[in-house]
Amino acid sequence: MSKPVRRDDLTALLASKEMVLVCGSGGVGKTTTAAAMAVAAAVEVGGRVLVLTVDPARRLADALGVGALGNTATRVAPEAFATAGVTPRGELWAAMLDTKAGWDELIRRHAPDARTREAVLANPLYRNITTRFVHSHDYLAMERLHELHASGEFDLIVVDTPPSRNALDVLDAPGRMKEFFGSKLLRWLTVPYRSRLFTMASKPFYQVADKVLGSRFLEDIAEFFMLFQAMEQGFVAHAREVEQLLADPRTTFVVVSTLEAAPTHEAAFLARELARRELHLGAIVANRALPAAFTAKAAATSARKLERAAAGPLADDVRAALGTSVDAAIDRDVVAGVLTEVATRFHDIAVVATREADRRAELAGLSPLLVSCPMLDGDVNDLADLYRLIKAFT
Repeated sequence: MSKPVRRDDLTALLASKEMVLVCGSGGVGKTTTAAAMAVAAAVEVGGRVLVLTVDPARRLADALGVGALGNTATRVAPEAFATAGVTPRGELWAAMLDTKAGWDELIRRHAPDARTREAVLANPLYRNITTRFVHSHDYLAMERLHELHASGEFDLIVVDTPPSRNALDVLDAPGRMKEFFGSKLLRWLTVPYRSRLFTMASKPFYQVADKVLGSRFLEDIAEFFMLFQAMEQGFVAHAREVEQLLADPRTTFVVVSTLEAAPTHEAAFLARELARRELHLGAIVANRALPAAFTAKAAATSARKLERAAAGPLADDVRAALGTSVDAAIDRDVVAGVLTEVATRFHDIAVVATREADRRAELAGLSPLLVSCPMLDGDVNDLADLYRLIKAFT
């Protein structure tokens, strides 16, 4: 059995790192967990804490009460903490990755000169291509993380990684960018701009394409990628720096998962992959977990006794305790039926809790810290709920 984990252990992890990347498969609660950890760091650790989200649902802004989020970090007002009944030791800031603004900033940063920069931004295909760039959010998230860390403005940055079917996409994004600049595809796309002298094999394709799409379309594509290629040095150098940042001892990863079969499998795979890449795994958060007490023998015994007693005097006692309404007394058979249903359903829940316990043990063996977060009574709607969530971690 794994040793009990205190919430203080997670706080200590946040205090010892400068960057925390929250990863996991879609729908496991990454955004809420990232926000809750950032709130905990601001309240209990101090310093300037930033949570960067790329979640397109924009739930984070509502929970933090900061209105619309964008690339520019916005501070969570002290009044929001006061309303939540907590006094932070530090400051909490929030930002959201803006794909359009992010690409514009990248072009301005990496363009070798003003002429190239303006030419790219004015290219008619620029916006369409970059917004549909495969894994665009993943790469921009890593670039933004690098930029924010280099600025030195924040003591801790918590990143809610992009929702993805493959949680490793965000880790592979810098390498994909390097591969793109050295790919045959990029050389092929720039052929029409570099030379109008094609081989006999390629000439028929361009003749058909010119008729169907128009020569200007092909020229725009070729021109865009020629200009993009002019920024290769900056993009590749930055991609290498991002990879180094991910492996830096000041960076850690927190994997979030529910204890259902598929998310647990993905979390285990991600934990092993982080170890293989020699990246630091700080913790695994088992989200929306059933209480471990549900697996206790005493709980199962109580449920069986409740089921046997439901049709007897217990129904009368419960009915009396519930009292009567103005209109009519509560029917005894209804009370007995409810008690029987509760007892029966507990057996089903206990089976699920037992399976969750097995999966929790599997994840505990892959991480130095496993934190369980119970399923809350309601949704997380504000800062008070976020702080309540982190206090519920066990």
